Amino acid sequence: MATTTDTRGGRLRAWMLEGLSDMGKGRPSRPQEAPETGHQGQRWYRVMCLTGVDYFSTLGYQPGIAALAAGLLSPVATIVLVIVTLAGALPVYRRVSEESPRGEGSIAMLSRLLSFWKGKLFVLTLLGFAATDFLITITLSAADASTHLVENPHLESALQDKQVLITLLLVALLGAVFLKGFLEAIGVAVALVAVYLALNVVVVISGLWHVITEGHVVTDWTEALTAEHGNIFVMIGVALIVFPKLALGLSGFETGVAVMPHVKGDQQDTEASPTGRIRDTKKLLTTAALIMSVFLIFTSFITTVLIPHQEFEPGGKANGRALAYLAHEYLGNTFGTVYDVSTICILWFAGASAMAGLLNLMPRYLPKYGMAPHWARAVRPMVIVFTLVAFLVTWIFDADVDAQGGAYATGVLVLICSAAIAVTISARKAGQRGWSIGFGVISAVFLYTTVVNIIERPDGVKIGACFIAGIMLVSLLSRLGRAFELRVTHVELDQMAERFIQDISRRTPRFIANEPDQRDITEYREKIEQIRADNDLPTTEDFVFVEVTITDPSEFEAGLTVRGEVLHDRYRVLTVESSSVPNALAALLLHARDLTGTHPHIYFEWTEGNPFANFLRFFLFGQGEIAPVTREVLREAEPDRDRRPRVHVG
Repeated sequence: MATTTDTRGGRLRAWMLEGLSDMGKGRPSRPQEAPETGHQGQRWYRVMCLTGVDYFSTLGYQPGIAALAAGLLSPVATIVLVIVTLAGALPVYRRVSEESPRGEGSIAMLSRLLSFWKGKLFVLTLLGFAATDFLITITLSAADASTHLVENPHLESALQDKQVLITLLLVALLGAVFLKGFLEAIGVAVALVAVYLALNVVVVISGLWHVITEGHVVTDWTEALTAEHGNIFVMIGVALIVFPKLALGLSGFETGVAVMPHVKGDQQDTEASPTGRIRDTKKLLTTAALIMSVFLIFTSFITTVLIPHQEFEPGGKANGRALAYLAHEYLGNTFGTVYDVSTICILWFAGASAMAGLLNLMPRYLPKYGMAPHWARAVRPMVIVFTLVAFLVTWIFDADVDAQGGAYATGVLVLICSAAIAVTISARKAGQRGWSIGFGVISAVFLYTTVVNIIERPDGVKIGACFIAGIMLVSLLSRLGRAFELRVTHVELDQMAERFIQDISRRTPRFIANEPDQRDITEYREKIEQIRADNDLPTTEDFVFVEVTITDPSEFEAGLTVRGEVLHDRYRVLTVESSSVPNALAALLLHARDLTGTHPHIYFEWTEGNPFANFLRFFLFGQGEIAPVTREVLREAEPDRDRRPRVHVG
């Protein structure tokens, strides 16, 4: 019985950790192991449908939001949104796709500007806003889908007061799709987008037909617009003021870049130069933006002139479902119900692009920084984690769409701002003056939009701050938990270093850990004398010095390059650059053992100072109490005491 249980547990574990990226279907687990050619993925228009379920699904609520925010000016304000989309967000993200073809987005571009812990904290902050954007996309879309379901005339009485339960079920179903596999998610997205856009074409054509046949509605609208705002310049000014409230219509660009690794590209693409993938991602972004822009303009126009304004208010029949209102009103309840089902499905699955973005973004940074466990690189455990967080958010906000709108808009706008600033800096460094000015203007527009949105809806920043605080806390605890983990990915010896190790292995391999100072002959002579005296070693024993120079202590995983040199014609020295002295020494000892089949010894002197303060120095700066930490890293890396390198402290 125990064997059966163990077998089942082993199978479950293998299934949960199958690959480090089920989303790539055959891609290797580590970036450095990526295939050189023939990137496996999906055609760009199929991947567009995945990001499109987020982007296009906003048609379910965007016309209603525009009508509430701008009133009769909704079509004019929507045109401003379209101009900002095509002349602002689209050029920015086309440039982002060139600069980060592996889907890291603007976060990676900006993280290169800062090093050490400042860079890590900056990335974690942006990841907090990205998590806000993507997770609220999942919960808000599912909540809006449940709203459409509950408010359907045929189901309203049966499903009343069950919106939270329905939303939780929709989120769970989304997680189940991703547990099954990423390719299945793309297949579902393609079908949903094709049906939804086709139904919207029917609704738009029907609406335009009624506008043409009922000519007075346009006249009534223009007369009311002129009476309310006077002239075209006032209208444009008011439209610019209310534009930030329409910012949800910009969602989709960040996820468009985040799912970029799944675009197939060309057969001759390599990870170093994915030219085809970049080209096709630009097609994806441009096509999605053009489709959405056309729909936004037409839907804002027909909903404004055909639906009484009071129906957009809370409790009205068009609140949050303007196009569904027109579908029922002009095409009958049968078509309206079909449209409702399609809208519910695409709103539910809008979380798919957000989930794909999270699964691509978070494992790229947190495990590499030591701020998440190893299993965070695998897709299925992360799907479970994100689904549980989405449950919590749904419960906290009681599946209320309006309550989550501010956080959603804040997350979207912060990421777009970061992208605009990143490409501005990139263009400036490349000496492209025209692009620098253009991207600078775009950055100013998005900064204005973000600030206005934060002032009007500060709850968005508060929610974002909660996500940031949560990521920071989890990251700190994970880094502490993995502090003594051997995190050197590989060791490379130059010819001289390998010669030193092979030569000393003919006897008992003895290394001295030395913190380099003047590196003069006196330093090395006195160090050897001290080690011999402290450990009662005969003068016949010879040593190789090991000197580690700290690079970026905030880095967690990295390779190790060891160089050998002879100083003062007699002292053999191995020089190493690493983010952590104990990890570098432990990795070198284990590599020497495996290379020579011997048991290396290493000699330290005790570090002066408070042990707790020294641990903090190790945790933050890679130094501190070197000897005991090196021994602990070796103990965790090699459980067998007989095979473990020996550590001596004098």
